[in-house]
Amino acid sequence: MLITPGKLLSQISTPQDLRKLDSSLLPQVSQELRQYIIDLVSVYGGHFGAGLGVVELTVALHYVFNTPDDQLIWDVGHQAYGHKILTGRRDNFYTNRLYGGISGFPKRKESVYDSFGVGHSSTSISAALGMAVGAQLKGIKNQQSIAVIGDGAMTGGMAFEAMNHAGSLNNTNLLIILNDNCMSIDPNVGALKEYLTDITTSHTYNRVKEEVWNLLGKMSHFGKSAREVVSRVEDGLKATLLRQSNLFESLNLRYFGPIDGHDVDHLVHVLNDLKNIPGPKLLHCVTVKGKGFAPAEKDQTKWHAPGKFDKITGEIFKKVPDKPQPPKYQDVFGNTLVELAEQNPKIVGVTPAMPSGSSMNLMMKAMPSRAFDVGIAEQHAVTFSAGMATQGSVVFCNIYSTFMQRAYDQVIHDVCIQEVPVIFCLDRAGFAGADGPTHHGAYDIAYMRCIPSMIVSAPMNEQELRNLMYTAQLDETQSQKHAFTIRYPRGEGMMPQWRTPLEKIEIGKGRKIRNGADVAILTIGHIGNYAVQSCEILEKEGISAAHYDLRFVKPLDETLLHEVFQKFDKIITVEDGCIQGGMGSAVLEFMADHGYSAKLKRLGIPDRVVEHGEQIELHRECGFDPEGIAKTAREMINTSVLLQKTL
Repeated sequence: MLITPGKLLSQISTPQDLRKLDSSLLPQVSQELRQYIIDLVSVYGGHFGAGLGVVELTVALHYVFNTPDDQLIWDVGHQAYGHKILTGRRDNFYTNRLYGGISGFPKRKESVYDSFGVGHSSTSISAALGMAVGAQLKGIKNQQSIAVIGDGAMTGGMAFEAMNHAGSLNNTNLLIILNDNCMSIDPNVGALKEYLTDITTSHTYNRVKEEVWNLLGKMSHFGKSAREVVSRVEDGLKATLLRQSNLFESLNLRYFGPIDGHDVDHLVHVLNDLKNIPGPKLLHCVTVKGKGFAPAEKDQTKWHAPGKFDKITGEIFKKVPDKPQPPKYQDVFGNTLVELAEQNPKIVGVTPAMPSGSSMNLMMKAMPSRAFDVGIAEQHAVTFSAGMATQGSVVFCNIYSTFMQRAYDQVIHDVCIQEVPVIFCLDRAGFAGADGPTHHGAYDIAYMRCIPSMIVSAPMNEQELRNLMYTAQLDETQSQKHAFTIRYPRGEGMMPQWRTPLEKIEIGKGRKIRNGADVAILTIGHIGNYAVQSCEILEKEGISAAHYDLRFVKPLDETLLHEVFQKFDKIITVEDGCIQGGMGSAVLEFMADHGYSAKLKRLGIPDRVVEHGEQIELHRECGFDPEGIAKTAREMINTSVLLQKTL
């Protein structure tokens, strides 16, 4: 479907084109850019509300600053659609998040305007500060470094670490823009949100500040000392009219704002002023996520990434199945957690800012005193969970696999070394799909299985997920003092009738899914359902394949593996995780440790960055879709037959 940009937007291929326009045209550019985003996302899908909320800010930044020479970093990147459209990717933006198309996030390899690749939050200030210092070390004096960070991402500890450091470097050209909309994906939580709300809603402070600013602007006799006078007056206003001192200025960052983040004319004026003020500074912009599209303004969580929709009526298009469908794994987790918590009063739930994405919101609604959204703070989430567990709580800490990487030290130091039995439920394990490599959960099997006092498991279906959760919270399991990892993928399972009775699973016990004689296929997790299809494909070709679901990577089912290696000399391991250090590596280690010799082929995520696309597209690319598994089995058997004939 051809989507035509507006009259002015069609003339803008780069920010240089934007800067040729008279500033009086910027409101129209903003209007056309917002409409173009609505038109594109309604047809092709993608992130939505965040991009609409920063349209005017995006236009103003590229108008005022000399990008790409000036470094512009977007925290996380959900809000960078307008940025991409203005920086040479307007005409191919329809490929956004599609296999082989452009990335949904800023990406250095994609454009010189993407100064820093982002997918995990709270990194922008550190990166921008590093760029500012790096420019100084090269003797570049005029380069500006701008970090655009949301109030949700600002809750991440890394953002505070960076601001603390920035405040000690008084001569850096660093501008932090706080995009304050009280939202990340879900509503923000915590004391910082309350603090920002206090600033933005203090009518007295904002009214008096504006009056003083206007007055001083008319009093030319202040001359060069005007900026110092303004600073002193502002400091006095903040201390007098707000309930607490300014957090950012206590870190030695000059604070400006709050200002209306949707007034492009005022933004341009303020940014031009700030460009000439030396040292680290912060501009506080108040915006509305989903601005300009009424349904998105009303329900900002729903419209974070709604999929395809009718831009006129606001109806989100959902496929209506003709038969019962399996649920998403996240919903099985959320409902099962509530079910278990009703039976076990010691159970609590923790998530770092993803209650709807993980379905922890179900427990937060049913048992608000026993479920915690700690904000974008994965390290805190893990150690907070460990602290509760030392007091006898049975803690289900739900973190996306890719975000668990940010709390790895806490898993080792605060949980496993201390033998604290926290239950980690890793959502979005394996390929995350259209979000791409920053969100793929590729490494958790490898990085979890090497830690002492850690159990690592993955369910093949919804029933197995329920049973693993049930097993993990049992007193006899908790008394072993082992952390318990349960990984499961993004998307739907296999069982429309998934509410099965809860049953204990023997820890470290796998299961045989299918007998066979020619080749053995060992799988872990949901990807085992591909192997079921592969075995059926092979059977039609006269190849007898056995299939074993390991369930646990740690501890391994050694009895099952002895059976496999004593019977088969051709073995395939399949996992939706990195090959290096993963389940296949664990099986190879077992083979070496016990003196077995077999031809073993490992299938999984290769040792390279795999880009974005639908999960099945990425599985196919990496050779472990159903046909890819069958192809590997054929090759192993045919190679063996040819070798025998040669001999």
